[in-house]
Amino acid sequence: MRPTRTPIGLQLFTASKSVRRAFDRALSEADGSIPMWLVLTKLKAAAWPSQNDLAAAVGIEGPTLTRHVDALERQGLVRRRQDPDDRRAVVVELTDAGHAAHARLLEVVIAFDRRLRSGISQEEVDTLRELLGKLEENVTVAQERG
Repeated sequence: MRPTRTPIGLQLFTASKSVRRAFDRALSEADGSIPMWLVLTKLKAAAWPSQNDLAAAVGIEGPTLTRHVDALERQGLVRRRQDPDDRRAVVVELTDAGHAAHARLLEVVIAFDRRLRSGISQEEVDTLRELLGKLEENVTVAQERG
């Protein structure tokens, strides 16, 4: 039996791609990107004991984070230093320019969020969050079962 409506997974995938492209475009207009925002915001929020811990917090693999951190370091937004307690660990931290870039991008993120929520009530946003959580849980449970 063919579905009469677009499957919810496909609609979510399509909406996600559209939102991601629009978000990346908004960040790029402020000389940023989604990976830059993710790394800067994680570094702004907390000190990470190692680059591997930062990669896990951002949700990417270590080598991918390394490429992003290399680029941010070339731009003067972050610096790396060896952890004095563990010489094998590298700590990444924001520079003054990194703090400024985060502040600039935060304004873009807030404006984008307002645009995204336009015409949607807080109650609807709360419901959407709950439903997205359930969808994610359904996928996670299905993956765990094999």
